[in-house]
Amino acid sequence: MNQKHLLIINAGSSSLKLTLATLPNYTVLAAFLAERLGADTPTLTQKAPQSACTPLSTGSSHQQALEACLERLQEQGLLTHEPDAVGHRVVHGGESFTDSALIDEQIITAIDTCSTLAPLHNPANLAGIRAIQTLYPDCPQVAVFDTAFHQSLPQAAYHYAVPRTLYEEHGVRRYGFHGTSHRWILQQASEWLNQAPERTAIISAHLGNGCSVTAVHEGQSVDTSMGLTPLEGLVMGTRSGDVDPGLFDFLLRRGYGAQAIHDMLNRESGLLGLSGVSHDMRTLTKAAADGHEQADLAVNVFCFRLARYIGAMMASLDRLDALVFTGGIGENSATVRQRTLAHLGIFGIAVDETANNQTETDTATSIQASGGPPVLVIPTDEEQMIALDTQRLTNARRTT
Repeated sequence: MNQKHLLIINAGSSSLKLTLATLPNYTVLAAFLAERLGADTPTLTQKAPQSACTPLSTGSSHQQALEACLERLQEQGLLTHEPDAVGHRVVHGGESFTDSALIDEQIITAIDTCSTLAPLHNPANLAGIRAIQTLYPDCPQVAVFDTAFHQSLPQAAYHYAVPRTLYEEHGVRRYGFHGTSHRWILQQASEWLNQAPERTAIISAHLGNGCSVTAVHEGQSVDTSMGLTPLEGLVMGTRSGDVDPGLFDFLLRRGYGAQAIHDMLNRESGLLGLSGVSHDMRTLTKAAADGHEQADLAVNVFCFRLARYIGAMMASLDRLDALVFTGGIGENSATVRQRTLAHLGIFGIAVDETANNQTETDTATSIQASGGPPVLVIPTDEEQMIALDTQRLTNARRTT
């Protein structure tokens, strides 16, 4: 079977990640990260194969960054022809998308409509789509939505207790995010359990700079910690997670502006706000081990909130086949896993300290002590999930 060359694009508000991979035998040929787009000092780093960070032209756009990546690929002989397809991570699909979709003008309009729900992300995602349309007009493109996996949430899980007109007129409800990662983890966990995904019940904890927990029952998302926006739920790198909604009014009355509160909760809170040191868990766990009290507090709050949400997710399940840690923190921080699991003994969950400290692997690793439900560490691979969806939908397109 011929190898297909796919581009996988994740366009952020001021960044662009690009991966070149092949299928059906998934292999990453190259990966790039462009940062600070639109600013005075944009840069481009090739992550695989690794190379030094290089500056881009001042104020470079998503299209210019994409062109720079493609030029590198051509110089290196890695992309000598038009890609067979392009897959895009799109943050918000609202209620319009329950699956990934082949991109056409109707899909683009729907993504644009959802921009009111994700004003920092969807316009950037569209910029990546438009850039590919300009460079490769005939190349098929696929949108893979963060929210699609969570469209199976029951009404009791996605409605807020606010006037119904907010939902009917403005789409105010819980949507959930990180769906591509949680879906990948479901597939990997069910394979480890040797059972079909549609017969699997897990709790998946995606822990990185952004964090979310999802309960999956019989292969479907039935509850998740993020809501209308990615701000709800767990403590994150710079996001507060859950706070009393009255905090907004409290701060307004003390002279804070709406934008200042928004920036505070999204960019100055979470691990960074609690510790006053860093939003990086590696830095914080080292500082905590060295006796830094605020760093230790930040780690403890993070782990307690995570354990509390894991416990809450149990209400959506009739059994637990496995609890899974993933994402940069979930995969790499033995301290976070140990402190979190210490709160969950009531569920019969306990950690094997030796196994917990030896999880640097590309495959699923079990870290629970004997007895109780399995606790797994599984590396996430959102890019591969996007590539597989892109292949599935473009193959279906060719056969119709």
